[in-house]
Amino acid sequence: MPKLIRLYIVNVAIGFAIAAAFVAMLLWFDVANLWHLVSHSDKGWLAVLILWILNGILFAGVQFGIAVMRLKDDDDDDFPGGGLRQHVMRHEPSTIPVRVDESKRDFWDKR
Repeated sequence: MPKLIRLYIVNVAIGFAIAAAFVAMLLWFDVANLWHLVSHSDKGWLAVLILWILNGILFAGVQFGIAVMRLKDDDDDDFPGGGLRQHVMRHEPSTIPVRVDESKRDFWDKR
């Protein structure tokens, strides 16, 4: 099995395990009276299953994203100086003369 596939499967399993612990804590601490809603309904198991699956998708994606970002990349030896730097042109402010109509200038001065 390729390393990337193994990495994905392991991190998805970790994400779903974290989601199971999260849903168990939600039920244990009775957040928003969730345990009462689940235990007194005939479709409560379906709500818990959907909650676990959706949280599992979220936590698995986050877990895999963290794992991918933590992968070490050894191609820093190509540019030991930090890369190729280009010179950037500096923009100096300049003044532009503008004609002002003297008849309209009084309008702005009166305000």
